Amino acid sequence: MQALHLKTLLVVAVLIPGHVVAQSDDLRLPISLDADSSEYDGKSTMVVFEGLRLTQGSLGIEADLGRASKLDFQDSVWQLSGNVTIDVENGHIECDAADLTFSEYKLTLATITGSPASFRMQRPNSPDPTYAEAGRLEYDLAKGIIEFSDQATITENGNQISSSYLIYNITKQLINAQSSGDGEPKVRIIYTPKEADTPDESEDDDTEATSQEGAGEGGQ
Repeated sequence: MQALHLKTLLVVAVLIPGHVVAQSDDLRLPISLDADSSEYDGKSTMVVFEGLRLTQGSLGIEADLGRASKLDFQDSVWQLSGNVTIDVENGHIECDAADLTFSEYKLTLATITGSPASFRMQRPNSPDPTYAEAGRLEYDLAKGIIEFSDQATITENGNQISSSYLIYNITKQLINAQSSGDGEPKVRIIYTPKEADTPDESEDDDTEATSQEGAGEGGQ
């Protein structure tokens, strides 16, 4: 893969200023699981849940169908499908399917797919969220790194970067964009300048009215 030149990386870095916490101590809190129904599949030795809802502090997960290698969050993999939503601290994910890895009772890795899958993050002290979408996401919650592939796009404050492969380092507040070449879409950046401040229309109306009154008095 061909990485962006340093000059381009500096431009990309301005898309995500501000401090973001990748993972909080909430992921060490007790886990609550609710489902509309559940059954044990003896052939695949999987626990199957319909209408799955799972919470742990600020972590919230919902899916039409969930399959777990075992009902133990110390070391297990959960396969979710159908209207999957994942809420993490300051972030919201929507996708078609996800494989979640739990280790030591906390979510450590999420492999997410969709057409596309979407990710929205609200940064502290910023009114505008960061929005991203791609066909596939690999979210390492422990490292605070998300890898986007398959027509990846990240948008913030009207600025947008798209490529076949993007790495979003939440902790370091950096985006690394790469293109594999060989017919793959190139890296594309769209920068939207901020609109210049325009005079308040009400002030213009007041000024015009005052001018007309002055002209009228002068004519008397």
